[in-house]
Amino acid sequence: MNLFILTGAGVSAESGLGVFRGPGAALWKRYDPMQLATPEAFMRDPALVHEFYNARRRNLLAASPNAAHAALARLEAGLARRGGALTLVTQNIDDLHERAGSTRVIHMHGELLKARCVSCGAVSDRREDLSTDSRCGCDGALRPHVVWFGETPLYMEDIYAALGAADLFVAIGTSGAVYPAAGFVREARARGLRCCEINLEASENATQFDDRRYGRASEITPSWVAEILAR
Repeated sequence: MNLFILTGAGVSAESGLGVFRGPGAALWKRYDPMQLATPEAFMRDPALVHEFYNARRRNLLAASPNAAHAALARLEAGLARRGGALTLVTQNIDDLHERAGSTRVIHMHGELLKARCVSCGAVSDRREDLSTDSRCGCDGALRPHVVWFGETPLYMEDIYAALGAADLFVAIGTSGAVYPAAGFVREARARGLRCCEINLEASENATQFDDRRYGRASEITPSWVAEILAR
């Protein structure tokens, strides 16, 4: 069995990381995304943007994977032992899936613990704070390696290829409001895949899923994984 799983902020919220949409969306209430998460915002006030992402980076470094992350890592290992595969596509910019043990993770919205040069495009690991003085080896300025509003998500060809090879599509902790990720379920259904939603509450595209399970990701995901591995 080949599984395609899409994860969103609801998976990492229980690890103490802020969410932008849905219940507990404190970040939307405290910050204007147009002032912090667009290329134009970075050009206008890079110091402010760095300040925001530095705080998020420190928050991430202090966080730990939760039971949902651990369950998905167990699922990947269990499927591999049977000759199957799990492709885990995440909208999250944290590394909690990897820290839990997942190895096949596609970060379509980038990674908070990396920086990208605005001049040459080189990507490097960066766990420390960034500032307007942070520079690449080519002397270009560094920005967070995250996909901002108005930018194209990463690895889309790889994502659609994995979706085309899947037997089951699952969305966990997603709002169903952010495209192109919100359109994956429609693409999966067009390919004849059964679709499952695991979420705190019904997403905006919940009616497109065949199986819907609601509750905390850290509780629902492990039980669902146990069902899959028991088949």
